[in-house]
Amino acid sequence: MNFAGILLRARVTKLLICDGDLTLFMTATTDKLINVSIPLASTEVRLKDVIKTLPKECFQKDRRKAWLSVIISVLAVALGYVGIANLPWFLLPFAWIFTGTALTGWFVIAHDCGHRSFAKRRWVNDWVGHILMLPLIYPFHSWRILHDHHHLHTNKLEVDNAWHPWKPEVYNEASPLMQGIYRALRGRFWWLASIAHWATLHFDPSNVSKRDRPKVKFSIAAVAIFSVIFFPTLSIATGIWGFVKFWLLPWLVYHFWMSTFTLMHHTDLNVQFHPIETWNALEAQLAGTIHCTYPRWVEVLCHDINVHVPHHLSVAIPSYNLRLAHASLRQNWGSYLQESRFSWALMKKIVDRCHLYHPQKAYQSFKEIKD
Repeated sequence: MNFAGILLRARVTKLLICDGDLTLFMTATTDKLINVSIPLASTEVRLKDVIKTLPKECFQKDRRKAWLSVIISVLAVALGYVGIANLPWFLLPFAWIFTGTALTGWFVIAHDCGHRSFAKRRWVNDWVGHILMLPLIYPFHSWRILHDHHHLHTNKLEVDNAWHPWKPEVYNEASPLMQGIYRALRGRFWWLASIAHWATLHFDPSNVSKRDRPKVKFSIAAVAIFSVIFFPTLSIATGIWGFVKFWLLPWLVYHFWMSTFTLMHHTDLNVQFHPIETWNALEAQLAGTIHCTYPRWVEVLCHDINVHVPHHLSVAIPSYNLRLAHASLRQNWGSYLQESRFSWALMKKIVDRCHLYHPQKAYQSFKEIKD
């Protein structure tokens, strides 16, 4: 059964769904319909119509599940550090990968806190978010506010602040240094892009509105105080190698996943960024967001953050309900979903070809603009 087909049928019979009455829709879903797919930007379907098709259970906060995710992540990171402290040198890479992935889970829980989907009380979201982001040296409020901008302007050319492609003319007019940095981060050094995003955006209060700057300054101050205490203590206790071993390398693994996840969430040869004039919210959130399947251990440690389409439809869905929401989307809107499976071949395709904006075919490579 396909809800897109139902809406198309409704258009033909002029029985359009209204905001205040879903009775007709709920009755119509009992009919057997073919799986059809029409361009979302040309339909009368709105983002709120898609959200209304999701089960109400998707939006329900569960205190037990929320805090269980915290316990799982804390225990996973603790296990990782036990491994780093005790394993022989040739097994340390596995411990770093595991610990960095588990730390990514801390970020995902803080991510729920930032969207107010972790707890009902705002102060709980703020405190948990700050505590979990401090070891990652991430200012919580700064990230929260700038990340909201990404959700409001997903795949909007020159407005979205996450992995938006440059226009060829912007690239050609950039300095050789900036061209080199852009080529590296859109190419084989994509895994450093999250660090660049973190360093250039989240420590400058002027990137947010004046109303929000006191909160951002508080988060930056919290990170600064933590850093002044934590890093000297770690270095004195364990030396420079301890700093590298216990913090830097797991932190780099965390940023590898952050770079990879965010790149894969909205980048593919058939996912188009649109200028403001033609941008459509439903198309961007439903068809411009990609569900990518990773190895199960990554999904567990990172709390299903890559079940990403429902999260872009509504940030009110907690991470532990994303799979329920995605199953509903598959049933009702399956022909519009972008789904993939993580592989190095897929990464190679993206970092070798998805470089610069193209108005018709989404992306063009650096090589293409030279030819």
